[in-house]
Amino acid sequence: MRYGVLSFARVFDCIGCTAGARVHDSFPLGIHPVGHVFARAAQARGIAVNWAGAGTTTASPLQLELIQRLKPTLWLGMSSYALHLANLAEAKGVDLSKLGIKHVMCSAEPVSQAKRDKIERSWGAKLTDNFGMTEAGMMGSEDVPGAGFRIWTDLYYVEVLDPKTLEPAKEGEVGTLVVTALQTNNVTPFLRWSSGDLVTYSEAKEEAGGKKAGPFSVFPRIKHAHRTAGFFKVRGINLGHQDLEDFMFRHLEIGDFRAEALTENLLDHLHLSIEVRRGSNPAEVAKRIEVQVKEKFELTPRVVVLETGTLAKEFEANVKAARFVDRRG
Repeated sequence: MRYGVLSFARVFDCIGCTAGARVHDSFPLGIHPVGHVFARAAQARGIAVNWAGAGTTTASPLQLELIQRLKPTLWLGMSSYALHLANLAEAKGVDLSKLGIKHVMCSAEPVSQAKRDKIERSWGAKLTDNFGMTEAGMMGSEDVPGAGFRIWTDLYYVEVLDPKTLEPAKEGEVGTLVVTALQTNNVTPFLRWSSGDLVTYSEAKEEAGGKKAGPFSVFPRIKHAHRTAGFFKVRGINLGHQDLEDFMFRHLEIGDFRAEALTENLLDHLHLSIEVRRGSNPAEVAKRIEVQVKEKFELTPRVVVLETGTLAKEFEANVKAARFVDRRG
């Protein structure tokens, strides 16, 4: 636990979050360790922390109330839950960007640039993504948004291997990530754990202009290739979940969405449920999404507009959002 707390505490150090800051911890507080260890790591750095847990522990409306009353400077949670709270806040007429939160820190889910931009707009805060896994611990954090994760190589031995030959991949080449924890997970040790992540590896080096990125620039970077994301195959067309999510969140009028693959009358269909932000024309937005999805993905969806907050309520009981659902049996 001592090294586990250290690995988590470094993500606070990476963003300059020090004693006196206030954290709202919305990571799950069940059997999964992430929420518990993040809270303990914050305390180890002298940071005040509200152990809220995810929506199953503390209902989302109450979480919004606590954020308004306690005025945290940092919010912790999964990126999907950050979106749900933002949508719920809009439905209740609460402007998250005016509550004084300076930083949002996420982990456990891929964060595309489109999702990052949307969360930062909604929360009025900078987003930092972090990388960890149950089989090892919190392995690293971003020091430059979108550039990849600095990996704590004094705590975790990482290898990037060619997926076919399992020989070491060259720096900058996409390979499969293999991890050995050096100080954590002693009860259930994993030696050369193949995580399934496809990544590139780059050695520690100076940034542009010859300046170091900071004290953590001594560590190498791992960057996800985003090639393990799921996809729907609808009428012979491979529709990548990540591609569709990026497309949807680039539309500022879209508050949230869900994509479903359905079969009706022996034909497959793509069904998009969307929530439209206030001030937009729902019918016009739905029509535009239908046309643009057809143009980009060569597949005409069925678009249904939902009342703002509907999806947040349906996602409430889930640790991770069921944003893509295949209902074809």
